[in-house]
This record gives sequence, C-alpha cells and structure tokens, in this order.
Amino acid sequence: MYAGLHPDTVLADVSFADLPLVSTAANESDLSPIVRRARPRVPTPGAAVLLRAALAFMTFAAIGALAIPAMAEPGMQPGETQKAQPRLRGDVTARGDVLALADLVEGAPDSLAARPLFRSPALGATGTIQTRRIVEAAAALGVSGLETGGRMQIAVQRAARRLGPPDIEAALKRGLESGYGLDPRSVAVRFDGDGPTLLAPVDLAGQAAALDLTYDPRSRRVSGLVSLGERQASLRVSGVVIELREVAVLTRALNRGDPVREGDLVLERRPREIVATDAQAGGTAVLGEVAQHPLPAGTVLRVSDTALPELVARGESVTIVYETASVSLSMRGLANDAGRMGAVVNVVNVASKKILQATVIGPGRVSVGPGPVAQQTAGTPQVQATASLR
Repeated sequence: MYAGLHPDTVLADVSFADLPLVSTAANESDLSPIVRRARPRVPTPGAAVLLRAALAFMTFAAIGALAIPAMAEPGMQPGETQKAQPRLRGDVTARGDVLALADLVEGAPDSLAARPLFRSPALGATGTIQTRRIVEAAAALGVSGLETGGRMQIAVQRAARRLGPPDIEAALKRGLESGYGLDPRSVAVRFDGDGPTLLAPVDLAGQAAALDLTYDPRSRRVSGLVSLGERQASLRVSGVVIELREVAVLTRALNRGDPVREGDLVLERRPREIVATDAQAGGTAVLGEVAQHPLPAGTVLRVSDTALPELVARGESVTIVYETASVSLSMRGLANDAGRMGAVVNVVNVASKKILQATVIGPGRVSVGPGPVAQQTAGTPQVQATASLR
C-alpha cells in the first residue's frame, strides 16, 4: 500500500518548509539536509533614481500651488487666499450714511469689504434688515455660503452726536452776549415746547454757534439757527430770555433761634420773576443771625427770615451805662423788653424804681446816655463811677 498524498488534496495553506522529513531506509541513510538558498538582496537606489523622484515631487508641489488660486471664491483677486466661512454679524451700529459688506458680514474678502449694500437709518434712529436680503446682496457680490446663525433679521442703530437743551442754550447766550451785550450769567432761555435736541454725525466736532439770531428787548423773545460746522447740522429754535437774580439758599433746615453759620448757605441764580423782592442777595450779611421761624432746606432766604440774636432778654438783669467824653456811670437795672443790638428797650433802675429808655449796646448792657464815645479827647481822663440816676 502506498502512503502518500491524495491527488485531490489542496495544500494551498500549508508550507512545505514546516513539514517533517520522512525516511524510507532503516538507518535513515537516505536523509539529506535541506539547503535553504539566501534571498537575493535589493540593490540600493542609485543617484539617477533619487533625482527622478525629487523632480517628480517638485512637479506635484508646483501643480498644487497653481491650483489653489483657481479654487478661491469668485470675485477674489489673484494672490488672495480663501478666508474662513463668512458669518453674519449681530446687531450693528452704523457711523456713516451707508452700510458696507464688512459692516454686516464677518470674514468678507478684503477686495469686497468696502462695497456698500444698504443705506443707514437716520441720525439717532434704529432700523432692521431681513437676513435674506443680506444673503442676496452678498451673493450678488460673489460671497456665498453665508452663515446666518438662524437669525431672521438684525437691528441697525445710527450713531449720532446729541446736543441737548444746555448746549443749545449756551450757544444762544453766547450770541446774546456778542450781539446784544447781555451777561450770559444773568440770563437763561426758556424754549418753546419741549427741550430741543440737535443730532449731528459723530465725527462732526466743534462748538455749536447761533446764526441769524434775533432778540426783542421788550418782549424778550429770541430765535436763531443753532448750527455745527458749516451748517452740516442745524436746528432752528426760539424761546424767551429770563432774567436771573443771585439769591442765598439754605443747605440745611433751621429751627427758630438757630444761628446761621458759614456753610449753611449757597448762592444760586433763580428767575427774577419767581423770587421775592426782599430775597437775600448774599450770604455774608446774615452770618451770625438767627432764624425767626422754622426754615426748611432749600429755602430762598428773605430779609425777614433771620435777625440778629437778642442780646437782652425780658426780665433779665442788665447793666445801665451812661457815658460822655469824660464821665462813665453804670448801675444795675431790669429789662422790661427783649432787644437786639441797637434796639431801644424799657429798663427799670433797681435803685430808684424809675423806668428808663435805653439802647442795647451788648449782651446784658444798655445805654441811657448819648452812647459810647468812640472818639475821646486825648489827654482827658475819663471818670468812672457807680451811681443811681433819679
């Protein structure tokens, strides 16, 4: 019987080098070692092969560099590279009369960034733009694939420089000073209607001026054209000139008898027509005086609101003085009336019980003579005595 491989057996997955040797002799003399031939070594590439490979690599690199500009967005200039995907900006603030592509689209090509798309709202106003209109306008310039972030519209606010009533009033007062000689510190302007506001471009600097100014001293009516720059922004206004008066205003509340101290008053300019005729025009004259009745903070101080403090109280013991150029007499008395400095009060001579009329000259002191002699004859000694007047 033959032992061998079946002719139909497939040995595609079996390696003959892994199979054991089979001997047919008793002493295995027919076995001979298998000699494995060494695999041939791959020769090292020569210089010509390396040169051809380098040339091929450089050729592919040059083709790629030339193909990049051709793949850029339509409308882009040669040499520009594709930027990130353009995106719609959020709400914007316009500083000029038109909105350019770069104002609305982030990542727009440099060559198209300044292309105008829409007109800005009026100065100080706010408007909206539908997103689809921005997408259509950008596509017309060759900018496609605009990322909107799901927004349906954006808001556009027009920036503006605002000149309110104080600035406009200052312009009119400068014109009244130069044209009619009015002191700008002593007048104010009451505008007709609501307070006017002048809107101007944000880049329009400078001070407002009053042009075509007219003023009627009898009716005190004033009107003029307030303008910025070369009439780049202007507004016609009118009103009435109000004369102001400087008055003293209390900064804190005073109770009856409280003295007026330094810092209790501030000087303000108020319309003359609403200020009392006896309003205090200054604050230094009333320092040291006391309130005659409760006065709340913010009160425009009148002459009758304060007075000098009482130096003599009713029923108070006083010193009665009689003075001449050479004689000075003093005695004890009792005040029947209260009085301030310079007031005439009735006093009783304690010794004679006689009622005298005296002038208050200091705290607890009254005079019944011609008054203290300010100028005394030099070299003449003054005789002082204590006596009783009968």
